[in-house]
Amino acid sequence: TSREDRIRELNKELGSRYKYDNMIGKSKPMQSLYMLMDKIKSADSTVLIQGENGTGKELIARAIHYNSPRKDGQFVTVNCSAFNENLLDSELFGHVKGAFTGANTEGRIGRFEQADGGTLCLDEIGELQLELQPYLLRVLEEGVIYRVGDNVPRRVNVRILAMTNRDLRAEVAAGRFRLDLYHRLSVTAIEV
Repeated sequence: TSREDRIRELNKELGSRYKYDNMIGKSKPMQSLYMLMDKIKSADSTVLIQGENGTGKELIARAIHYNSPRKDGQFVTVNCSAFNENLLDSELFGHVKGAFTGANTEGRIGRFEQADGGTLCLDEIGELQLELQPYLLRVLEEGVIYRVGDNVPRRVNVRILAMTNRDLRAEVAAGRFRLDLYHRLSVTAIEV
C-alpha cells in the first residue's frame, strides 16, 4: 500500500479509538457533552475546552478531531506554557535558516504548517504570553503565517482546538488575556 493509504488506515484506527462510546461517563452531563461534540465535530470553528487538570480535555479534543472531516489530517498538539516567547513563535510558525542564534541550519516548519489540513490543539492556551497573543490572533483572522526571519506569507488551513484550566474571562478582566483573542477562540466553548 502507498504511504497515503497507510496514513488513512492509521487515522481510521485512531478514529475508532476516540469514538464517544469509548469515553467513560454515561451521566446526563456527559451525554450532553457527547451531543455537543457531535454537533460541532463537522464545523470548522474554533473550540475552547475549559476544565480542571485531569478532566480529559485532550481526549475530548482528539475525539472531535478523529470524528470530523479533518480526521485524515494531522492532529498536532503544542503546550503553550512549555516555551518562552522566543521559542514559542518559532515552534508555532517555524523559522528560516539562520533566523536566530541556535536556529536549525536548514530552517523548519512550525506547528501550524505541520497541522495544515488538520487540527492544531493549543494546550494551556491561558499561559500564552500576552506579547504572542496578537500573532495568534492574526493567524486566526487571516489564515496566514510568517516563519521567523521570513517575510513570505504562507497560507494554512487549520482548525484550532484550545484547552485551558484557567477561567479565560477572568484572565481577560485581569488584563492577562486579550478579549478579541478570547472571542476568536471561544466560538464554541466546552466546559468539562
